Amino acid sequence: MPNAFVHIELNTSDLAASKKFYKGLFAWEFTSPMPGYTMLGVGNGPGAGGGMGPNPTPGAPKQWLPYVQVDSVKKTIAKAKKRGATILVEYQPIPNMGALGVFLDPSGAALGIWEQAAPAAAPKKAAAPKKAAAPKKAAAPKKAAPKKKAAAPKRKP
Repeated sequence: MPNAFVHIELNTSDLAASKKFYKGLFAWEFTSPMPGYTMLGVGNGPGAGGGMGPNPTPGAPKQWLPYVQVDSVKKTIAKAKKRGATILVEYQPIPNMGALGVFLDPSGAALGIWEQAAPAAAPKKAAAPKKAAAPKKAAAPKKAAPKKKAAAPKRKP
């Protein structure tokens, strides 16, 4: 299915109580990669991961919010707006992870969209040092050209 559901998030006003409830109910495990936000995992089994945190829209109901994978949050938000959506979060980058947006469809149902960050480029390997050129053999010394014998001085008779 294109644009599959990839993440789900609980917008809650009582994070501690929510964590306690779901840990007891489903044995979910939690980590906190950043202040005010908790990631939840389902272990090694099937299913998408998710998170819990305060609702980004003040006064909005406490609810589970699913996220759909998109290629571009900005383009999808623009398209949703043209089709009658009410935009709640236009574009919010999440460092080293991606970006998200949230809207209400024309019926009032909330949906999140998620754009995965491109994988970090692997650092370029340093070029292997060039092998030192084999030392050149020393050239044999050139033989000096034979010297001309100097003419013997002429003797006077």
